[in-house]
Amino acid sequence: MILIGQYDSPFVRRVAIALRLYGRTFEHRPWSTFGDADKLAAFNPLRRAPTLVRDGVVLIESAAILDWLDEQAGAGALLSRAGETRRAQLHVCALGQGLAEKSVALLYERVLHEQTSDVWTMRCRAQIRDTLAVLEELRRKSGDDFWFGATMGHADIMVACALRFLREAHAGLFDPAVFPQLAALSERCEATEPFREIVQPLIPPK
Repeated sequence: MILIGQYDSPFVRRVAIALRLYGRTFEHRPWSTFGDADKLAAFNPLRRAPTLVRDGVVLIESAAILDWLDEQAGAGALLSRAGETRRAQLHVCALGQGLAEKSVALLYERVLHEQTSDVWTMRCRAQIRDTLAVLEELRRKSGDDFWFGATMGHADIMVACALRFLREAHAGLFDPAVFPQLAALSERCEATEPFREIVQPLIPPK
């Protein structure tokens, strides 16, 4: 099994951490979606990461990859298989994924465009701010070590990966004093072995 993409991407990182937690071995190819786009295109015409290659079959997009991994894990999946708890977990995952997507979009706006759009920048910042507020309140209501119990799940992984990217890409947008529940969750996740092993400082594309 081959995982393509760099660990500074919150989406690649969430998949790699899930693979570790599931005990799945994989080869990591840290290809850049910019510098290695031609190599990536041979597997994924979108030239996006993460891309997972297994027995000649290519899986793309982190949520789709994790869906397959969860299916393989069965009862040991990092996501409930049905019911209200599953929908609540998916809701947090979607918010975390959206937070990461807006953080990436805001970074690209800054580093790839000589003239940035104030309208787009303000919209992204508002989406990030409001999503953080909703996640903070949801996390406050949880009360467990992790979001949905005593063990880490996809919601924790997605939000923690998104928060690290946000803090590295846009340091001024996340204040731990304003979002203490999220800060504590991030710290708890980052202290675990998979998070310590699977990490890459963000170097913005040029």
